[in-house]
Amino acid sequence: MKDFFYAIQDLFVNVLFAPFDALRALELDNWFAANIMSWMFMLIGFVAFTYWMIQLKKFNDNNEEDKSITSHSYL
Repeated sequence: MKDFFYAIQDLFVNVLFAPFDALRALELDNWFAANIMSWMFMLIGFVAFTYWMIQLKKFNDNNEEDKSITSHSYL
């Protein structure tokens, strides 16, 4: 049973975390390259935010939303 847990440890430490170890070693040489995943996530978030704002503007320009005060019965 102990070998099973050592196999899981070996899988995670030597295989699955290897890219993160490479990024950690790269940080000493180039900080921007080491944080490439952060830059990619920020870029994806910015593109999604821009797309969402364009869609909101499109629906706002078409006047598709009911903005009257009495749109809900509890108001």
